[in-house]
Amino acid sequence: MLMRTDPFREIDRLAQQVFGSAARPAAMMMDAYRSGDEFVVHFDLPGIDPETIELDVERNVLNVRAERRNPAPEGAEMLVAERPTGSFTRQLFLGDTLDTERIDAAYDAGVLTLRIPVAEQAKPRRIQISGGAGRKELGK
Repeated sequence: MLMRTDPFREIDRLAQQVFGSAARPAAMMMDAYRSGDEFVVHFDLPGIDPETIELDVERNVLNVRAERRNPAPEGAEMLVAERPTGSFTRQLFLGDTLDTERIDAAYDAGVLTLRIPVAEQAKPRRIQISGGAGRKELGK
């Protein structure tokens, strides 16, 4: 199970609509869903060099960090700068039911995709019920 972690996100969106600019650097937009025995998370990171993407897990907290550098060469006169640059970070709190040892990450067409399998011990399993013979012995 994934839990939403950024309580200020809605405030930032409102500030951006009212004032026309973000109150703090733009966040990584994401989608997350469960598909079978895994959780899939997509982060929009257009224009990010894959070499700048860092992923780490400490306990059940997944940290994602990426950096977009200014594309203009040094000394160039910037005429329009609307795309955010700098470092982008996002934290996800992962439930105990996910296997953080087997996270798979891929970056394609500006989207970072994480696949986080459900831990074996958290998968539903059928419990065998023993027959009635054992019950008779308990009743004696």
